[in-house]
Amino acid sequence: MKKLYTGVLTMCTVLGVSAQQVVWQKDIKSNTQDFLSQVTTTIDQQYLITGSSIQAGTLREPQGTGGSSINSKSSANKQNNGYDFHLVKLDQQGEQVWEKYFSGKNHDFLSATVATQEGGFLLAGTSYSGKGLDKKEDSKGGSDIWLIRINEFGDELWQKTIGGTSDEEARSVIQTTDLGFFVAGNVQSFLPFDSAEGKLPQGTKGYGSKDVLIVRLDKNGKELSQLVLGGKGLDEVEKMIPTKDGGALLGMYSRSSATGSKKTENYGEGDYWIVKLNKDGKVEWEKNFGGQGDDHLRTLALTSTGYLIGGESRSERSGNKTTGIEEGTDLWLISLNEKGEELWQKSYNFKNRDVLMGMSVLHSSDDKSSKGILLGGYTQAEGRIENDDETFWMLYLNQDGNEEWRKHVKGESRKREERLSDIKLNRDGSIILAGTSAEELGKENWKIVKLGDKQIDQLIEKQDIKMYPNPVSDYAYVEIGFDFKEAEIVVYDMGGRQLQSIKTKNTVTKINTQPLIQGAYLVVVKTDTNKTANAKLIKK
Repeated sequence: MKKLYTGVLTMCTVLGVSAQQVVWQKDIKSNTQDFLSQVTTTIDQQYLITGSSIQAGTLREPQGTGGSSINSKSSANKQNNGYDFHLVKLDQQGEQVWEKYFSGKNHDFLSATVATQEGGFLLAGTSYSGKGLDKKEDSKGGSDIWLIRINEFGDELWQKTIGGTSDEEARSVIQTTDLGFFVAGNVQSFLPFDSAEGKLPQGTKGYGSKDVLIVRLDKNGKELSQLVLGGKGLDEVEKMIPTKDGGALLGMYSRSSATGSKKTENYGEGDYWIVKLNKDGKVEWEKNFGGQGDDHLRTLALTSTGYLIGGESRSERSGNKTTGIEEGTDLWLISLNEKGEELWQKSYNFKNRDVLMGMSVLHSSDDKSSKGILLGGYTQAEGRIENDDETFWMLYLNQDGNEEWRKHVKGESRKREERLSDIKLNRDGSIILAGTSAEELGKENWKIVKLGDKQIDQLIEKQDIKMYPNPVSDYAYVEIGFDFKEAEIVVYDMGGRQLQSIKTKNTVTKINTQPLIQGAYLVVVKTDTNKTANAKLIKK
């Protein structure tokens, strides 16, 4: 049984003046080696923490209980024999809203999650399970990609198993502008399978030892197209992000030359391989970046002018890498325009093996310019122990990639091994870090920290009241831009008649506009600090 509790953190500032406040910390205790994959921020600033856990001696019941915690008997009265998809939803104050598990009869690892525009989530993981418990489809052979669409309460809407006779693993999932999805994963010995049969033709092989599989789905999970990318070596997808034109940008670690579907040559042992897909899942362009050593891509981000590519580098200045290396591994960032042309590249060093796990871009309020870049990761000691080894770190850059400050977030004990899994920069300037913290080997607790940062807060262009979407058809979100402890949100018609009144302690609050008829309304915010603000809301 896992428990949430509030912990304490200390801050260590390496450069600049420490201006951070720990808003809250939550640890989810475990007696097993749990894996945390991602923190997903919802439109109303709640947080879904996702990963994989073993439920210790627990029998389960089917999903679909309207948001209650699941830890009881299964309808089949059978226990899972391995890892399950594990989800914990937290509110803006860090309190648990609900906890859910999705299980097959074997190991199931949750790799990636995306918050949908409709208010729920799509989960993408790797399943070694056949049909049974929560898994409704048979295995296609080996490991498969297992997708589960849930609503905001964690109730299942639909699920789908994708795979062939080879081993497939899910790595990333995004929602596109048409409300459909791209799912990206890795596959061994793979060629496009017969969609009618749902499995690989016997005896077929892929381009190399490992290739990349991209599947495009509509919002209901119907498969629209699929694509395999790779050369004769090893190619693994690490990250995928949606692009402004409804397509996708793929970031891959490549050890392949220009063979198979790959058109660009490698410069060294392993390179960054970037592929831009259009909204139909077709390749628009591809780029390769690397030096003579090993360069491992980790993450991507969207900027106002294009894209940011980030990872670790062991390469000296060589190939098309124009920055050197200091010690251990360096962080290596590349800025591209929307055509994939290089704008700049920079390196950063923490003197050991520096592992980049997340990247967020701070945009202007009109999204026309990028104001800063927040990187997050952890440092692994290589042959010696430094004071800040095995702790979360953050690195903040300006829009041109120049370092502004770096800081470490320490745990309660220096004996702990801490590894950051994900970092998110919120619209209000706060930061969410999610990772694991181990007091002893094989017992990794999930650790989620919310920080307030005054240096970032000063860069945020805040409005007293902001509403989105506007115009609205169903639900609107009211964002309050000034400090308060309690507020009241009141909706009036244009004749001054009060229609709704909602008490809130949240920066972002969801309101239901379904009962309202088409037309204009006035939304007024009143706080305990005697501040008021109002804005017009249009109901479609």
